[in-house]
Amino acid sequence: MKTVRDDMIDRFDLRARAVEHLKGPNSRVMAGADASAALGVLYDLASSPSTAADALALLHELQVHQVEVDLQDEELRRSRVELETVLTRQEQLYDDAPVGLLTVDFNGIIHELNRTAAALLGVEREFLRGRSLEAFMTPDSALTLRGLLGRPAPSAITETTDLQLRRNLAGSTRTLHASARRDPAGGGVLIAVMSAMGNGEPVEHAKFVDRP
Repeated sequence: MKTVRDDMIDRFDLRARAVEHLKGPNSRVMAGADASAALGVLYDLASSPSTAADALALLHELQVHQVEVDLQDEELRRSRVELETVLTRQEQLYDDAPVGLLTVDFNGIIHELNRTAAALLGVEREFLRGRSLEAFMTPDSALTLRGLLGRPAPSAITETTDLQLRRNLAGSTRTLHASARRDPAGGGVLIAVMSAMGNGEPVEHAKFVDRP
């Protein structure tokens, strides 16, 4: 976290860079109606010997300020590009994680999930948001999940359990090993799921029938 001293150093550095920029071949004076009006006032001041020095100093100050604004704009654009790159990478890591990841509320309604979780549940991801995770569990596992969500532990504690999915169209079942932790942002639970040992059925064949 930046301190007040760090912020002052950054501002002095920005000012120094602006002054240096004005000395270079790329120096320019801001254009537009406001700039024209300001230059008009400066011209009037410069016409008088008693105020000419002040006019030149003010003009230089305005030029430096404009370059400061331009440099800040460049830094903001660069920071935005960097943040967008980091966000894209985080989304890729979430979607391509080797375990299923879900965010559910305390009623078990799915709010977010990655592709691996959708594959384990056997349903396309776009159809899973807003649905109850219990709907994919056997009655006993639905009760287990309900109890887990009904007693959310502090975010520093992870609870684990096994959840059995309902019988699929092929007539087989799948057991998932689930780890749950309260979402530190509040309002829900983060769940990681993976196939428990001994589940040999390919993930792509795990298609489930909706509960009537």
